Amino acid sequence: MELFFLLLLVLLMALALGIGFPVAFALPGSAIVTIAIAAGSGWLFAGSPDAYFALGGPSQWLSAGVTNFRGVYWEAERDTLIAIPLFVFMGIMLQRSKIAEDLLVTMATLFGPVPGGLGISVVFVGALLAATTGIVGATVVAMGLISLPAMLRSNYSVPLATGTIAASGTLGQIIPPSIVLIILADQLASAVDQAGTLRQQLYKASTGEFSMPSDFAVVSTSAGEMFLGAFVPGMLLVGIYMLFILGFAIAKPHLAPSVRTGEKINGAFLLKVTVTLVPPLALIFLVLGSIIAGVATVNQAGAIGAAGAMVMAGYRLRDGEKGAYTPAIITVIALIAISMVVGFHSVNIKSIQTSADVTALVVAGIGVSLLLIAIFWSGWRTLNFENTLRGVMVETAKTSSLVFIILIGAAMLTAAFRAFGGEELVREFLQGLPGGFWMQFFIVMMVIFILGFFLDFIEIAVVVVPIVAPILLADPGANVTAVWLGVMIGLNIQTSFLTPPFGFALFYLRGVAPPTVRTTAIYKGVVAFIGLQLLALLIVGFYPALVNYLPNRVSLTSDTAPPPKNPRLQYCMEEWDREQFAENGDQIKAAIAKAGSLDLTVLPKDLAKEMSESIEMAGKAMPAMDEIVAVEEAVAKAAVAYRPLHGEVRQIERDARRIEAKIEDQELIIQRSGPNGIYSEAAGKKAQIKVEGLKAEKAALEAQIPAEWDEKHKAFANIQREENKARLTFRRTVDQAYEPLQEILAILHATDAFAALEDDLRSLDTRLAQMEPAAYVDYVEDVRSRVGDVEGAGDIRSGVNAVRKAMRSKTPDPEAAREAIAKTLQTFQSELAWRREASRKLLPELEAYDAAIRDTIGLRAQPRLPEEQALFVAACSSGHRDVSLSF
Repeated sequence: MELFFLLLLVLLMALALGIGFPVAFALPGSAIVTIAIAAGSGWLFAGSPDAYFALGGPSQWLSAGVTNFRGVYWEAERDTLIAIPLFVFMGIMLQRSKIAEDLLVTMATLFGPVPGGLGISVVFVGALLAATTGIVGATVVAMGLISLPAMLRSNYSVPLATGTIAASGTLGQIIPPSIVLIILADQLASAVDQAGTLRQQLYKASTGEFSMPSDFAVVSTSAGEMFLGAFVPGMLLVGIYMLFILGFAIAKPHLAPSVRTGEKINGAFLLKVTVTLVPPLALIFLVLGSIIAGVATVNQAGAIGAAGAMVMAGYRLRDGEKGAYTPAIITVIALIAISMVVGFHSVNIKSIQTSADVTALVVAGIGVSLLLIAIFWSGWRTLNFENTLRGVMVETAKTSSLVFIILIGAAMLTAAFRAFGGEELVREFLQGLPGGFWMQFFIVMMVIFILGFFLDFIEIAVVVVPIVAPILLADPGANVTAVWLGVMIGLNIQTSFLTPPFGFALFYLRGVAPPTVRTTAIYKGVVAFIGLQLLALLIVGFYPALVNYLPNRVSLTSDTAPPPKNPRLQYCMEEWDREQFAENGDQIKAAIAKAGSLDLTVLPKDLAKEMSESIEMAGKAMPAMDEIVAVEEAVAKAAVAYRPLHGEVRQIERDARRIEAKIEDQELIIQRSGPNGIYSEAAGKKAQIKVEGLKAEKAALEAQIPAEWDEKHKAFANIQREENKARLTFRRTVDQAYEPLQEILAILHATDAFAALEDDLRSLDTRLAQMEPAAYVDYVEDVRSRVGDVEGAGDIRSGVNAVRKAMRSKTPDPEAAREAIAKTLQTFQSELAWRREASRKLLPELEAYDAAIRDTIGLRAQPRLPEEQALFVAACSSGHRDVSLSF
């Protein structure tokens, strides 16, 4: 019966959408109706409203709906959705200020003489508008009104002209900032949690171990990472469009001729180009640059974009009037002033100490004040000019409300889909396909592409993604990142704007195209660009680094970069060490040998022993790496024969676990059947028969496991354990090789700071007779704190603590305090002596040794990855590493 109600749910949704019922109400409405029918049928025919639900019942579905409603509107953790109205406001404001028209006219003049120049200019402007407005309808309409007549007058092929305009208008769906990417990031965030649980369960079921290594975990994504990941694919798509138009124009110049407008390329024209291009480019830099640099979150960047759009609209709507650019000029001056102050001085009202601090704070305050004046002034202008601001805010509210209502409705629909066992059916179907992850991925992408013929991008993103994304992300075979999956889905969804019969870009263009342009010509024109989008999809699919590298690079080079000991970085860091040992192994060995000949007798015995042992361990680092290489080769060799067997057995085990889950469901019915249960005795007997059949099916399935499986699995697992052991040995070796050196260098570098403690220590004796015990104890605590800040001064701190203890007791003992002070000063003098001698004789040699091994053997001990290593690790981790043989 669950399957019947699942089909009813899908049919009701399709019927509602097919007859034109608003999608915001079709999604939750179909869920509510189906849930009500299923609950009523269960109550009437089985005596329980939960009877026809695979998971829970109507009460659990309602609870999930309330949770989703709260999640969208109240949970601070999902504050990414706040960026949606900000970017919508930004796009509508720029569209209404006619900046798109200026860009199109100017770029058409600039690129006109190039073969296919008008088409290239449309793509260029489409990309620029995508990065500023992101509003597909507005972009297509604007370019259709301005560029299409010009292209037709210039004897452009009608299909080429219409296809170029329609395709360029959809770039806003993949080039950030994009609402699609924000919605996908929000949906993938919850999908990652589910995928992580599924992968953990798979690891436990496959290995019997409760704890899965953290480097096998599924990594979440954010809107900022989605923006970074989509940037290069978006530019790739723009480049493919331009190359196609240029190639078409060269092959058939009569269908895409160059156009000369007669306007001279002189200083006045270049000034016009600059004034037209610089503001949108500056806004793109502020919005995307602030995200990439880690200066602003996506929400903050959206606020920057909204304010910047209003400033641009403020001067564009007053174009030609006196003082039109005054607010914009004030904005630029204010931003420059704020940037200079922040760049050269720390502005913090709580840490004002000097007159320079006061000056910086005043200048920053003036800059912020000027910026606010310029923004409010521009807002006032947009409000007074044809009530533009009010219209933009109303449209923003409508669009944002529509998005949020669809989000809630889709969550209700997805909860109902899961309640009837739909998610489990999808999982069984996908995991039952031959070919593993890539066949599953191909089917999902094909389904999304087909759905794009009939559904809008929002419905696809919020209905399909929550169902399929956890399954794809949990698969360890490809081990794809969430940001790569999101960008691939985003590129695929983009085609929904172009695919007939319901491609929205086609409707927008049809609405503004002249009657002489046939609808069939528009359909014909977009076919080539759909093919180009699919080509871009294939390129990004085969080269995941196009998506993953930029987010990885920004993450690993930012101020909040993970420490080098982060488990997820170890594999690529060891790849770096391997390459460096191969290229510079002789120099590293020479540095270790030279360090081994150093005279360490100037150090205390304990430090000298630690340093000697660390040099010995450094000599073992390269052999430990050789062991990793040898075991890796052994694993790769054994995997050739083991992988097919592993895949076959794991598939059988997955099928057996699904049967086991069905057995548990039927046994639950048996337990709840009878006179006092919610199910009838007949239902219990029927379930018992099903259990017996399922157990027989499971036994037959498990009997298909090859007899040699246990032996071969054990042998391969032993080789894998050797690899893990070799990697752990290498990590322990380099840690033990570098940490003592790091400690000694820190101590010797602090010699001057240590020497400066002498006055504080001697003042303890002087002030002992001058101060009351309570005040003296406070002073000693201050001295102890200063001593504690110096590296390696633990013995001195202990001595100061003894002085404090003698004077802090109920009966202060000045004599004991004096003895402790004298002993501490004696210890201080001896430590200062060896520190100074070691700094003179040993420090330069140790620094040279450190420079030779810091970026290889000492890499794990650094506070953060150096830039060169961070870039290597970012590139290394941008691919997808198959970890399925560990499951």
